[in-house]
Amino acid sequence: MNLAIGNIDLGIIAAYTIAVVLFGLWIGRDQKDVSSYLLGDRNLPWWAILGSIVATETSTVTFLSVPGIAYAVDGDLRFLQLVIGFLCGRFLVAYILIPQFFKGQIFSAYEILDKRFGGATKQTASVVFLVTRNLGDGLRLFLTGIVLEKVCGFDLATSIAMIGSATIIYTFFGGMKAVVWNDCIQFVVYIGGGITAGIIMVQLLPGGWSEMADFAQTNNKLQIFDFSWDVTQTFTFWAGLIGGTVLSLGTHGTDQMMVQRYLSGRGIRDAQRAVIASGFVIFAQFTLFLFLGIGLAAFYSQLTPAQSFERPDEVFATFIIQQMPIGLIGITLAAVFSAAMSTLSSSLSASASAVVNDLYLPAQNTKPTDKQLLKVSRWTTVAFGLLQICLGIAASYVSLSVVGDALAIAGFAAGILLGIFGLGVYTKRVTQPHALIGLLSGVVCLTYVKFATAVAWPWFAIIGAMITFTTGLLASYLIKSTNSSKPNSSQPDS
Repeated sequence: MNLAIGNIDLGIIAAYTIAVVLFGLWIGRDQKDVSSYLLGDRNLPWWAILGSIVATETSTVTFLSVPGIAYAVDGDLRFLQLVIGFLCGRFLVAYILIPQFFKGQIFSAYEILDKRFGGATKQTASVVFLVTRNLGDGLRLFLTGIVLEKVCGFDLATSIAMIGSATIIYTFFGGMKAVVWNDCIQFVVYIGGGITAGIIMVQLLPGGWSEMADFAQTNNKLQIFDFSWDVTQTFTFWAGLIGGTVLSLGTHGTDQMMVQRYLSGRGIRDAQRAVIASGFVIFAQFTLFLFLGIGLAAFYSQLTPAQSFERPDEVFATFIIQQMPIGLIGITLAAVFSAAMSTLSSSLSASASAVVNDLYLPAQNTKPTDKQLLKVSRWTTVAFGLLQICLGIAASYVSLSVVGDALAIAGFAAGILLGIFGLGVYTKRVTQPHALIGLLSGVVCLTYVKFATAVAWPWFAIIGAMITFTTGLLASYLIKSTNSSKPNSSQPDS
C-alpha cells in the first residue's frame, strides 16, 4: 500500500470505524420487531432527529465539494441563496406535508398515495425512490471510495467495499436507532473536523484572520446575492429561492429517507421542530464550508501546491493530508468518512422500509409475524448495501462526467414525487391512471431538460413538479377513468 497518511492517522480512522460498528451492535441488542427496527419505536427525541436530518443530507461529496465552490476562481458565497430556499421549503414541509404523515400509523411516505390513488401509484412512486436513491448513493459511495483510495493506498474496489461493509453491519444490527444516534455522533465529528481545519488554515496564514478577510474582499469572495433571471446560471437568487424551496419540498417532504425520521419521532410537533431547526443548522453548516473554501483560496494563493488541482473539490482533501498535524489528519478524515456513512446508512434503512411496507407486505396473503418482518427488513438492508457497493465499483469503469450525469438523474425524483403528492393532496378528480401519466411525463421531460438544454439544476425540481402535476391534472379532463378516487385499499396493517 502507498499511504498518503501516517500509521497514527490510519489507526484513528480504523478505530473510529470500528467504534461506529460496535455502537450499532450495542444499540441493536434489543431490536425485537419491525417498528423498533425501522422507526426506533417512534420514540426518538426531536433534537436527535434534527442531527440525523442534517447528517443524512451531508455526504462526503458535500463536505469536500462545497469548499471547492468558494475556492474556485469565480467562487463566492452565492451558494447560500440556495440554502435560503432550503430553509423556506422546510417551513412548508413542516406545516403542509408532515401533518399528512401522522394521519394513522404509517411506515412509508408512499402509503399516503395508496390511500388516495391505490397500490399501483404507491408502488410506482416507491420504485422511483428506490432506483434513484440507490443509484445516487451508490455513486456517492464511489466518490467516497476515491478519497479512501488516495489517503490509505487501498485499491478503489477495496475502498468502496470497506466503507459499504462497515455501514451495512451497523445498520443491519442497529436499525433506525443506530442510524439516528450514529448520525448525531457523525454530525459532531465532521463539524468539529471542519472547524479544526478552519482554525489551522487561518493560523497558517501570516496575517491570520485579517489576511483572509482582506483576500476575500479583494477577490470579491463575499458576494451572496445575484438577482439575474438567467436560468442557465446555478447560483442566482431566484434559482435559490424558488428552485431551492421546491427541491427541499421534494427531498424533505416526499423522500422516504427523511419521512422515516419524522415518523421515528414522538409526534407531529417534534417532527416539525426538527425539520425547521435543521434548516437553520444547514445554513450555518454551509456558511462554515464556504468560508473554508475562501480560506483555502487565500492559503494556496501564497503556497503553490506541488501538483495542480484538476477539480476544486480536491483542494480541501489535499489540505487535510498535507497541512494538518499528525492525529488531526486522522480525526478530520474520520469526519469525511462519517459524512459518507451517515448518508449511506440512512439510505439503506429507508430503502428497506420502502420495500417492506410498499412492496413486500401488499404481496402477502397473510400478515407476517413481527419476527418474519424483522428478518426481511434486515436482509433487505444487506441487499441494498451490496447493491450500492456494486454500483460504486461499476462506476469506477466510467468517466466522472458520466457519474455527474447519473447523479443528476438520481435527483429527478424530488420534483416528480412532489408533483404526485400534489395531485393526491390538492385534487379530487385525478385518479390512479392520470397520476401515473403525470409521473411518466415528469421523467421524460426532466430527461430532456437535463441532456438537451442548458437549464441549471436548481430548476429541475420545480420543472419536474409542475410537469407531473399539470400533466396528471390535464389527463383527468381528457381521459375518463372508472375510479372516482381510489379502489378500496387492501394494505396490510403493519
